[in-house]
Amino acid sequence: MRVLVTGGAGYLGSVCAAHLVEAGHDVVVLDDLSTGHRDAVPDGCRFVEGDVADAAEPILAEGMDGVLHLAAKSLVGESMEHPELYWQGNVVTTFRLLEAIRAHGTPRLVFSSTAATYGEPEQVPVTEDTATRPTNTYGATKLAIDHAITSYAGAHGLAGVSLRYFNVAGAHDRFGERHAVETHLIPIVLQVATGRRASVQIYGEDWPTPDGTCVRDYIHVDDLAEAHLLALEHAVPKQHRIYNLGSGTGFSVREVIDACRAVTGHPLPTQVAPRRPGDPAVLIASSERARDELGWRPTRTDLNRIVTDAWRFTQRYLTPDAG
Repeated sequence: MRVLVTGGAGYLGSVCAAHLVEAGHDVVVLDDLSTGHRDAVPDGCRFVEGDVADAAEPILAEGMDGVLHLAAKSLVGESMEHPELYWQGNVVTTFRLLEAIRAHGTPRLVFSSTAATYGEPEQVPVTEDTATRPTNTYGATKLAIDHAITSYAGAHGLAGVSLRYFNVAGAHDRFGERHAVETHLIPIVLQVATGRRASVQIYGEDWPTPDGTCVRDYIHVDDLAEAHLLALEHAVPKQHRIYNLGSGTGFSVREVIDACRAVTGHPLPTQVAPRRPGDPAVLIASSERARDELGWRPTRTDLNRIVTDAWRFTQRYLTPDAG
């Protein structure tokens, strides 16, 4: 297949692009490099630097078999302080992409959605039938895009798939997390191990969980990339299917820190801070639908494996003497 990957110079995008190339697909990466990195574009991809709203149309005009739409603004805090950036950058941009897809008859779209569309679920594990009540602008924009894809699938024959994932971690060779503003637990902990932070903050230790810290579902980025390729293959014309992607297993903040201590050999000092508003105590995904309909089965669910891959990437590419 000829596939356009928007946001393909970012963390997940680069890994998805690498998996596509390894599977023999013809890949075009489109990224404005606002948060991505030019050297994260895998070998074998054609790279176009530009904004999705404008640059996707001429690429789709060449004839593409599918789009992985991963480009987005994704900082929850920023989305609440500057919602205009998110409605414009996520929703308006994706509408422009959908119009280009319609104009050029691109048959398949796989969209990077998020568990943030569910807000604070009342029950876990979270299924695709769980009520969507986003508690931040980021989640609201992703949910709006999901609704738009449903409309385009029904009216214009698009084969659409939205993948709602939980906590992505790990690395694929030279492709890993390196955000200018880091908000994810495992890379934050590893920044302590490399001396870039003094300690790890734990937001509350009185949650109704076995050790008092929040529990989250972690999924290896390679497992997630494989789900995107399966979604491309199984997308059905005139249908918009939504899948949750997670390991189905939860790990607490303290369990993650302990795993990082074991892998890095660093003491990793911690500081307890107040709870953050809107944080659920437990967030675990049910991925049964993805298993049954896509044949997706995550195989890298061991927490030590996830941390080890992230640590190897950090040591090789993110330490002061890396390279």
